Amino acid sequence: MTDLVSPAGTGAGAGPPRAALRARGALRRALPALLVYAGVRALGIAVLAVWAHGTGKSAHRLLSARWDSVWYSRIAEDGYGYTLHLPGGKVHSDLAFFPLLPWLERGLSAVFPVSAGDAGLVVSAVSSLLAAWAVFLIGERLYGRRAGVALVALWAALPVGVVQSMGYSESLFTALAAWSLYAVLTGRWVWAGCFAALAGLTRPVGAAVVLAVWLGVLVALRRGGRPEPRELSRMILGAVLAPLGWLAYFVWVGVRTGSPTGYLDVQGGWGNGFDGGLAFGSFVAQRLSGPAFAAGLGLLVGVGLVLWLYAVCVRQRQPLPLLGYAGAVLLLALTAKGYFGSKPRLMMPAFPLLLPLAVAAARARPVRAVLTVSTVVLVSAVYGAFWLNGSGPP
Repeated sequence: MTDLVSPAGTGAGAGPPRAALRARGALRRALPALLVYAGVRALGIAVLAVWAHGTGKSAHRLLSARWDSVWYSRIAEDGYGYTLHLPGGKVHSDLAFFPLLPWLERGLSAVFPVSAGDAGLVVSAVSSLLAAWAVFLIGERLYGRRAGVALVALWAALPVGVVQSMGYSESLFTALAAWSLYAVLTGRWVWAGCFAALAGLTRPVGAAVVLAVWLGVLVALRRGGRPEPRELSRMILGAVLAPLGWLAYFVWVGVRTGSPTGYLDVQGGWGNGFDGGLAFGSFVAQRLSGPAFAAGLGLLVGVGLVLWLYAVCVRQRQPLPLLGYAGAVLLLALTAKGYFGSKPRLMMPAFPLLLPLAVAAARARPVRAVLTVSTVVLVSAVYGAFWLNGSGPP
């Protein structure tokens, strides 16, 4: 199988023309997956537009100018420094939001005649396609082309997939994380570190990408014996680069707030933090013991399904960097307190969890696979429209 990048140790002799040919070949192979992705997301937006029109709302505003999108746009336009004091003692500071998305929004709105909110939609649209490309390449590399296409379709059709089309940072983060993971799998350590560093400037869960890079280096050292000095230097450089973005923002917030725990304090002001899942467990238990029993049972089943999928990934012996990345994303999402309606969105970048389902779809009869995935896509489109037309943020 031809990779987007040449195997480790051969990149220097490939030359730009050969590298361009490899990139075009990888894009050509991924084209069916990208078309499927675009179709799924277009359907989701169309259903959202019809639903919003029926309720007297604006689909454009729902995607670009509500909830977190507003915070990102404000940072893009005015920089950091906005703080909202709420009754009950909560303090919402914009320092909770990592800077890469608002930087891109500001850059696009400075070059093109678009608002920061619309620039966020552009970033999400481009990023989601780049994410789908890398997701396909990972699925193809591990289980074949059909599995790669199915993996992209399933990721696009997640119940919270509509977030991929919003002015949120999930699409940007997933693109950077997926390309970093693909670089790890193909032994391109410097690229892996660079993508991980950028992911660390996008969301706090960038720490999961750093873990994947470090695990990849450890696995390569253990399996390959002692590498050549040049290859070892690439591994070390990639490992050093990986956490720089994440650490840089934490340090900057610490300096700005005058506290080494500045970012954690900011999250605490939002009511967020990590308590080992106690708050989430209490949230589910309250619903199981009250009139919202069905909702509590649904949450319990959903968490069980996610954990089961991860167990299947382990049994499939997926590469350790993928397992480490997906496991860290899940751990951070499930053990954090805060607004519990966002937990499905926080788990969305953990696309390796969908690999068992993608493999099953690839091995099924084509008609059955298409009907099953199409049903999931339709349900996702309707659920996404219902979700965004609700009162709470995703």
